[in-house]
Amino acid sequence: MPISMSLEDYLECIYMLILAKKPARVRDIAAALGVKTPSVVNGVNGLLRQGLVSHEPYGSVELTPAGQRKAVEILDRHEMLTSFLDSLGVDPDTAEADACRMEHILSEPTLAAIRRYLSRHKIKIIPARKIKAEKPAGVR
Repeated sequence: MPISMSLEDYLECIYMLILAKKPARVRDIAAALGVKTPSVVNGVNGLLRQGLVSHEPYGSVELTPAGQRKAVEILDRHEMLTSFLDSLGVDPDTAEADACRMEHILSEPTLAAIRRYLSRHKIKIIPARKIKAEKPAGVR
């Protein structure tokens, strides 16, 4: 079942917090995304309904195996698109912001074509952890 762009953002954020060895509590997700906690609660509930996360009240949000697969897919698209835009000479902040929007709307054939382009031109994928680590907290 497809998920909304905002739920993909929540899932990606949860995964990034987990990769950074930080707790993925509602307040941490809200701070990272610059949104209010009620918005995160609604998002987490949507992810719960789809079986992508588990969450005990006041505890950390955990990814289910299906949630982790989906989060890896989203992060992969994000990293690939950021690297593609960077290779075109787009400044890093703009490339990051544009990749964040593009990752939700491009079709699989278009993503595959971009992946082939990067491979053919031997363009290295920039890890999102590095990209996000260079940004102030809460900035996407």
